[in-house]
Order: sequence, then C-alpha cells, then structure tokens
Amino acid sequence: MAVELKKKYGLATAIAMVVGIVIGSGVFFKAEAVLKATGGNMPLGIAAWAIVGLIMIICSYTFATMATKYEKVNGVVDYAEVALGPTYGYYVGWFMATIYMPTLTSVLAWVSARFTCVLLGWDITGGPCMTIACFYLVTSYAINSLSPIIAGKFQVATTIIKLIPLLVMAAAGTVIGLANGMTVSNFTHVADPTVSLSQGLFASVVAVAFAYEGWIIATSINAELKDSKKNLPRALIIGSLIVVAVYITYYIGLAGAVTTEELMASGQAGAKMAFQNIFGTVGGSLIFVFVIISCLGTLNGLMLGCTRAMYSLAARNTGPLPRTFSQVDKITNMPTNSSILGLFLCGFWLLYFYGANLTDPTWFGAFSFDTSELPIVTLYAAYIPIFYSVIKKEKEFSTLNRFVMPILSIISCVFMVVAAYFGHGAAVFYYLIIFGIIMLVGALLKTNKEDLSTLETEAAHH
Repeated sequence: MAVELKKKYGLATAIAMVVGIVIGSGVFFKAEAVLKATGGNMPLGIAAWAIVGLIMIICSYTFATMATKYEKVNGVVDYAEVALGPTYGYYVGWFMATIYMPTLTSVLAWVSARFTCVLLGWDITGGPCMTIACFYLVTSYAINSLSPIIAGKFQVATTIIKLIPLLVMAAAGTVIGLANGMTVSNFTHVADPTVSLSQGLFASVVAVAFAYEGWIIATSINAELKDSKKNLPRALIIGSLIVVAVYITYYIGLAGAVTTEELMASGQAGAKMAFQNIFGTVGGSLIFVFVIISCLGTLNGLMLGCTRAMYSLAARNTGPLPRTFSQVDKITNMPTNSSILGLFLCGFWLLYFYGANLTDPTWFGAFSFDTSELPIVTLYAAYIPIFYSVIKKEKEFSTLNRFVMPILSIISCVFMVVAAYFGHGAAVFYYLIIFGIIMLVGALLKTNKEDLSTLETEAAHH
C-alpha cells in the first residue's frame, strides 16, 4: 500500500492558510490596476472589492457544506468527482495541476520579486527581478518539500506579519485621511469620468479576482487536516470573512494616504508611496518590508498546494505515471515526485509570464495572456456543474444549503465569466486555444494507467 499523508494540521493552520493564501500580494498588486480600470472612481473600486468578496464567501460556503460530507485527497477534485464522476474530476485536477496552480504560483514569485525590487529601487522587468523571482520560487519549493511542518509554521507566522501593513494602513490612513480631507476628496472626485460604470466594474472585478483567489487551494490539505469535516468548513468561512473585511478597510485607508491620481500614475511603487506618506521614508520602507514578507507567505501557501497537485491525480490511479507521482517520502511525508513536477511547471509558467507580459514586443504575439487572471475565471466556470450537482443530488441538505446558496454560487460564477469576456476581449479566445491544447494532452495521458497494487507487488518480489 502507498504511504498515506498524515493528519498534521489543526484549525488555526487551516484558517491561516485560507487567509494567508488569499491575502498577500493582490491587494497591493492590483490596487492601482483597479483604480486605472475605474478611472479613479474610488466607490466603484470598493464595489468591485465587495462584489468579488461576496462571491468568494458564497462559493466557499457551498464548498464548506460539501466538505462536511466528503473527505478524500484534494477537496475541489473530490467535489468534481462527486458532481460528474471521475472523468470530470480528472480534468479539473489536470487543469489545476498544469495551469491554475503553477500560473498563480509563478506570478506570486514575480510579484514578491517585484516588490523587493521596488524597495531596492531596481527595475521590475529586468534580469535582477527575474533572478530574484526564480530564487523565491526554488526556496519556497525547498521549504515545502524538505519540511512541511516548518512550511505550516511559516504560513501561520507570515499570516500574522502580513496583516500588520494592512491593518496599520486601514487604521492610520482612515484617521489621517478623514482629518485632512483626502479621503472625502478621493471618494467624491473621479480622475477620469470618461470611463463608464459597466466598463470600469467588469475590468476591475477581473483584476480583483486575483487578490481574492487561492482560498480553494486550502482544500488540498483536507486529507492532512485534523477533524477536517468540521475544521475545513470553519476555516473557509472564517478565513473568507476576515479577508473581505481586511481588504475593504485597507482600500479605504489607502484613500487617506495618497490621491487617486498619484496612485494611478505611480504604478508598482504605489503601495510604497502610500506607506511613506503616512510613516515617513524610513518608517514607510520598514513597513513595506512586511509587504514583501506578505507576498512570500502567499507564495508559500500556493506552493504547498502546487506540490500536491499531481499527487492528487496519481492517488486516484490516473494521469501520467501514477505509481511515480503517488509516492510519498517516508521521512518528510511529502509526495516528492509530484513536488518536483510542480516546480518544473511553475518555472515554465514563470517563463511564459515574462515573455507574455513583461517584454515589448511580447514573445507570443496574440497568444499572450495575463496568467494572473484568466486561469482564475476558468476555475470559476468549472465550479458551475459542481454547484448544480448539489441542487440535483444532495437531498438531505437544508433548503438553504441545497438550493439558495448553490444557485447564488452559479450566478456568481457566470458573472465572473462575463466579466472576463468584457475585461479581456480577444485575449480570452487565444487563451482558450492554449487551454484546449493542454487539456487535450491531459486527455491523451488520462488513459496511461497503471495498477498500483500490481506494480507494488512486483516491486516487492524483486
């Protein structure tokens, strides 16, 4: 029999994972992007943060109700299997292992490096930044692969650290902004009134989706979570509520620290400027270090899920080389081979992100898309049949859990897909071509099955 993953994480770690995976980079990374998308319309920007936050809470609630009933290896893949059978579960797992998790993880490595370069005054698109991004990526992999216990403790520590700059800005920025009138000015003045409300809302919603994404990855540790049927739902709901509250209060605080015009024009240095305006050059730079640690904490959480992605398929005896990727190290209790492939895929998508988004002209022409946004919306589309299955199958659930919340979840997912179409235009079409090719490869590899018990018996005889 294959070595099983041990129950080693408690409720505090699970909540820290949800909060830690979600909070970290997007709220800093996408703040100026939201303002640019809305033309500097601060209330519309907050509406986008609130809408996507509500979508996350609704969807996480529905998954939480499923988590009270189903517990296997990898939450979202389990739910996909329950919804439409093992074939659909395989394709969702393949997408998460090859596209979703490694794209987000690679972007987080670059974002962590980007803020490091902002602190040091270096270029965010050149060789130094990409070198740092690769270093962060490999370091996160090493921590998760060599000592998952340390990785879990690091997740808790960075979650506490990453809340410091957010809460400090939320409190100090709001108080100072109300005192000097900047908050009122930013909320009543629109920098670019030519941007329509619908255009600004759709574009900002897709951008905000990155800041909220990652919570579903926390379900990948349900097989390693103590009393997961109770603790995973609690972690998803509590973690989601914490994230929404922190994001909106931070965004309001930001409005009291810097004008919308300055934030829109400053680009990657916007967050640093805001902290320095409130706490001075030295104090602002010191707090900005916490922003970098925040990003690294998010990277750690994403890498934790990424290293287990192929294992979740192999544990079901499907996908490429299931015997190889289902192996778990007896000392570290980590799926080592799955981790190595996860690191390779992260490296591949980091290279793609650089060529598609940071070069001029781009390396891939029309096939260049933002890996920080479109894969996220794809996963929301994949949730729709899962939520429908709750309505169809879960007869023992209450009316709220069987009908109301799943229907709201479906509406939320459809809204995200529509927003992506209006926000990215033709790029969606070219992304879907790349997506289709990768899924076709997955279909070809799906039939490459091995009987684990037979192979292990043969190996024992040898």
